[in-house]
Amino acid sequence: MTTVQLELMASREGGDGRRDSMAGRRIVLWDIDHTLIDTRGVGRELSAQAFEQVTDVPMVKQAKIDGLTESVIFRETAKLHGLRTDRYDFERFAAALAKAHLARAADLRKRGHALPGAAAALDALGATPGVLQTVLTGNVRSVAEIKLQVFGLDGRIRWDIGAFGEDDDVRAELVRIALGRAAALFGAPVAPGEAVLIGDTPADVEAGLENGVPVIAVASGRSSADDLRDAGAVHVLPSLEVTDAVVAMVREA
Repeated sequence: MTTVQLELMASREGGDGRRDSMAGRRIVLWDIDHTLIDTRGVGRELSAQAFEQVTDVPMVKQAKIDGLTESVIFRETAKLHGLRTDRYDFERFAAALAKAHLARAADLRKRGHALPGAAAALDALGATPGVLQTVLTGNVRSVAEIKLQVFGLDGRIRWDIGAFGEDDDVRAELVRIALGRAAALFGAPVAPGEAVLIGDTPADVEAGLENGVPVIAVASGRSSADDLRDAGAVHVLPSLEVTDAVVAMVREA
């Protein structure tokens, strides 16, 4: 039994052995791109490299990427080039994309950066009792791991309960997958209110709200604070730079 499972059991057992609620415990579902990091164009270059490797066609344009999963981006980008793809093509693309990120990790580190406040927020939440952090991202898992490792942001992440771009095409479904994986880890259901999703796009907001998961929207990407509020976000931050505000919102959302 893991340390996390033991801690969870202790939090739910009263002095007389009765199970009580998980009050105060939170699973934080982090988006990655434009929430925690910015690749500053390197990500698109690597996508183009992997796309051409798999399809033998240069990627001259790319489908909309904000809030979409990697599988959808690949499929829609292929359509823009007159191509039809299947799951096998995507799996080849995902493998090529991970290999490209690994080969150019130094370039990613040099040109990209962790967003202001990201490291401090991860560390502060990691030190907060009852908080467990993972990722909910359109990236495939191998690429997500490389991206956070490159910028030193991976140390607080529980990868086994995250949800990734190869898991489903629909971001809202990724929320359900992550909650299911957390429930399997804990050995008990995880209610939507026991999680909080942090992301930078209206798609993040909608995915959380569709599942009843509270959302903290961060206007650190291409979507403005007004865009995020229009999507239904109640808690909106301009960035992650005020660590105390991030921690307070996670605990109170």
